[in-house]
Amino acid sequence: MVWTRLAAVLMGATFLTHVFAGGPEVHAPMLAALSEPDLGAFASILWHAVTVVLAVLAVGLWGLAERRDPLLEAVLSGIQLGFAGLFLFYGLARLGTVWPMPQWVIFLAIPALTRFGQTRRRPAGKVTASAG
Repeated sequence: MVWTRLAAVLMGATFLTHVFAGGPEVHAPMLAALSEPDLGAFASILWHAVTVVLAVLAVGLWGLAERRDPLLEAVLSGIQLGFAGLFLFYGLARLGTVWPMPQWVIFLAIPALTRFGQTRRRPAGKVTASAG
């Protein structure tokens, strides 16, 4: 539970970083660079869609910390691994390196931490002997 809860907290921090640092550093300059209003609208929709996804991931991970749910874990991790793949691919394809956009690190680390946490959970209903 603790490790999956930590994964949820890290995703919450990722959400807050996206909103409060990414907005001024990425979203606003992206809008300024787009001369067509339609493209700016699409850029804003996509930016805020990512915001929604990050919030849902954080809440989903928080809930996953309370129980074992392989399907929910697969969905939450699959989204993050997809994000990691996009950052890696476009970093290499467009920039020649993955380091200007290091978000892939957190999108690989959180699913790994989640998997670790979920393997540490006892299956529901399993009774363990206690000392004392």
